[in-house]
Amino acid sequence: MLKEFKEFAMRGNVVDMAVGIIIGAAFGKIISSLVKDVIMPPIGMVMGSVDFSQLYINLSDKAYDTLALAQEAGAPTINYGIFMNHVLDFLIVAFAIFMVIRGMNKLKKKEEEKPAEPPKPSEEVQLLTEIRDALGNRS
Repeated sequence: MLKEFKEFAMRGNVVDMAVGIIIGAAFGKIISSLVKDVIMPPIGMVMGSVDFSQLYINLSDKAYDTLALAQEAGAPTINYGIFMNHVLDFLIVAFAIFMVIRGMNKLKKKEEEKPAEPPKPSEEVQLLTEIRDALGNRS
């Protein structure tokens, strides 16, 4: 059983998948930072100094000035601003993956478009060609 597991774990697909997951997690952090720290502040500024991560709907009877205060008090909230950030994260990641796959497909298509080398003649044809050339040189 240990041998089978080792063979399974060391197959190319499993190792490639593990590398992809690790890189994907790091890429996700970069995209989250891009959305939170670079994209959302200018959008919030244009919309009147709105911090999207602080947008929420308070479902309790008591009013709270900030989302942090509402969460600290244990009030039920719908955090649609954070949801909007996550949706934007997803869209950026999906677009980036789309662009990578699109580029890979273009490269693959170029490889397929390369003309294939003509097949080499069989041994019989090569022998007949040598005989023909030898007879042509005798004259």
